[in-house]
Amino acid sequence: MKLQQTFKNKNILITGHTGFKGVWLSAWLNLLGAKVTGISLDVLEEPSHFSASDMCNDIEDKREDIRNYNQIEKLIIDSKPDYVFHLAAQAIVRKSYDSPVDTWSTNVMGTINVLEALRKLDHPCSAVIITSDKCYDNVEWIWGYKETDRMGGPDPYSASKGAAELAIKSYIKSYFPSETSKVRLASSRAGNVIGGGDWAEDRIIPDCVRAWSEGKTVELRKPDATRPWQHVLEPLSGYLALAVALNENQDMHGESFNFGPPAQQNQSVLELVQNMSIHWDQVKWKDISGAKEGPYESGLLKLNCDKALALLRWNAVMGFDDTVKMTAEWYKAYYMKDQKIKEVTNLQINAYILAAKDAGLDWAQ
Repeated sequence: MKLQQTFKNKNILITGHTGFKGVWLSAWLNLLGAKVTGISLDVLEEPSHFSASDMCNDIEDKREDIRNYNQIEKLIIDSKPDYVFHLAAQAIVRKSYDSPVDTWSTNVMGTINVLEALRKLDHPCSAVIITSDKCYDNVEWIWGYKETDRMGGPDPYSASKGAAELAIKSYIKSYFPSETSKVRLASSRAGNVIGGGDWAEDRIIPDCVRAWSEGKTVELRKPDATRPWQHVLEPLSGYLALAVALNENQDMHGESFNFGPPAQQNQSVLELVQNMSIHWDQVKWKDISGAKEGPYESGLLKLNCDKALALLRWNAVMGFDDTVKMTAEWYKAYYMKDQKIKEVTNLQINAYILAAKDAGLDWAQ
């Protein structure tokens, strides 16, 4: 398999490895035979996928604040990475209203700290810097945003991700010239991922499974808001495919890519909850959209992923129904305690790879 040929026995550094995407990416790279080092804060909530899968036994687990430049530089240089995936972030929109300074410092200065440390590497390295689909100046139009569209956003989280993209572009132009740089960089934009192992606050699937596992009613703040829902493995396959392309093709250096589902997969929050309820017993939900208005949250957001298809031969694999089903199956396995979570995670990764291979995607061959 192409991914295994690329990553087996390679040194991989992941920032934010205890987070939702970070744990899944660590698990996938372990299956590929990579040597993974993770840098992250302590796990922010329990239960957590990181703890449930005993991930600390499978990787070099380093705990550090991404804003602490001196320590981040040392950890990155000491790990001698062949590949870097920067995922560390303050990733919750509503939290960004309560903690704007932490959000900006983590998402912007944290990214700059990683970029600055990468400048000090003296060996070839391919780095994928992950931001968010919310980096765009979202005016809630019906078209998907392209990589060349304007950055920005009204809330602190979205604006910080747009600012991080500007910092990435500036660093690439200023310090990583295409002709001579040993480090190749690209940025990646995806969002609204679902899947097992997410227990973050103010996210719809974690809100559902927390409430339903205790026989409670989940409250829907914006049931009509639509999102490009996708399983967490979809953008991760894009990140991996992009890292391969960076390593093989100098022309990928400095590029940005969207990774999202097809337009027809845009579904409302209510449709997501209704679909999730098919796979869960005794579910209840309540529309509280008429209650006191909370902070602004966008109602419509889409991505255009034509560039990823054209240059990386990447596209999403799973339909909406299968995405929700796989998500529900993971959580049911966790709450029923009838399977080891590490095994469930690995089985789902392998099932996803097989589906991608059947679909003829280059990275899965």
